[in-house]
Amino acid sequence: MENNQYETNLDEDTLKYAAEVLNENSSNRDNDVLQIREWLSSQPHLHAKTDAVTIVRFLRGCKFDHEKTKKKITAFYELRGNAPEWFVDRDPTLPPLQELLSLGVFLPLLKKDPSGRLVVLIRVAAHDPSRHLQNDVFKVGKMTLDLAIEQDESVSVYGVTAVFDLTGISLGHARILTPGMIKKAVHAWQDCYPVRTKSLDFINTPSYVNVVLNIFRAFMRDKMKNRVHVHGFNLQSLHELVPPSILPEEYGGTDGKLQDLIDHWKAKVTEGKEWFAEDEKYKAEAVS
Repeated sequence: MENNQYETNLDEDTLKYAAEVLNENSSNRDNDVLQIREWLSSQPHLHAKTDAVTIVRFLRGCKFDHEKTKKKITAFYELRGNAPEWFVDRDPTLPPLQELLSLGVFLPLLKKDPSGRLVVLIRVAAHDPSRHLQNDVFKVGKMTLDLAIEQDESVSVYGVTAVFDLTGISLGHARILTPGMIKKAVHAWQDCYPVRTKSLDFINTPSYVNVVLNIFRAFMRDKMKNRVHVHGFNLQSLHELVPPSILPEEYGGTDGKLQDLIDHWKAKVTEGKEWFAEDEKYKAEAVS
């Protein structure tokens, strides 16, 4: 029998923040979960997780507004059902995915920023566009993010900051990022995932990249557009938002080598093989 009650290991400061910023009411939380679970039971096309922690994650992402929560849950599972190129065959031991994990295309930092946020380093051009499928790059990114969210409950409270490193970007990389693919990627971050994206920081950005960034912006709502920061090649500008104490040495930081971070996440994602296999069944039925 499923446990209706929410249990947490979050500290008092984090729970206080959730109450003040996300409208989380500890005395009413279990009832919030129950209402969303009852609604899910009337949505047979959504094969959704109904455990309390997952439902609370979506409630937090929507500041405990039930209607917004229902909309986001629906969007999340519809995305999973309608994008098999990202959410099917998520076996991390498959050679193409192992290669991308070895390249470190998507790397959550091991320490949080001063606001408690998870910072993810997205190395946009670490892969070879003539060898690796862009959809596999997105797949590995979402696998890593899903695992990070699952294993760290505080992410649902404080949100995520994304740092996009465009080192080595070429026309080959830009050419395979079609407007349709960009629209879907922005939709996933902006409308589907339960965690709130607090900042999008672009570094090592040649001037011509603005053409691609403008396509990204075209699909963003104003709130998200206002969270975009383009730092050029100025790491000092990045450090004003993401302190060196949590960054790898290669980014002017003091928290170890980039390769150590790559090895950490490759091992962690690979170890999650069974979890990914189980997780794959949660999606909306495809609309015919």
